[in-house]
Amino acid sequence: MILRDLTLRPATRAELPAVLALLADEDTVVDPASVTVTEAYERAFADIRDDPRNELLVLTDGELVLGCLQVTYIPGLGRGGAERALVEAVRIRADRRGGGLGRELMERAAARARERGCALVQLTSGKRRTDAHRFYASLGYACSHEGFKLAL
Repeated sequence: MILRDLTLRPATRAELPAVLALLADEDTVVDPASVTVTEAYERAFADIRDDPRNELLVLTDGELVLGCLQVTYIPGLGRGGAERALVEAVRIRADRRGGGLGRELMERAAARARERGCALVQLTSGKRRTDAHRFYASLGYACSHEGFKLAL
């Protein structure tokens, strides 16, 4: 697969249905036209867009959204006071996996974090997503911590 025409950039409001389609189902391609953009999604998108410590990024080939992720830049006192980048909601279109797009997405996101001055990129992944764990390990991510979540 040729990856030279890809762009990683902040998502536009017009691309919100495509992002929601990627998040709706990891295993099939969901038509963005079938996605209902609720007021809650609108509000969340605006909050991310307007916050300088958050980015909803899309990997595109022309007008086609091939992948997405959200990055939150977290200030901290560890690592000399450097920010860290928290990556979430990583998705590549189900019909475009296996050709290097996920690697391209993650490498470009890490480069963006590095340019911002982040000292590290971190992410969590569900325990059952063993293929994703192998993928992240292949990119150099270490399984260094046990994560905990509390649903509210």
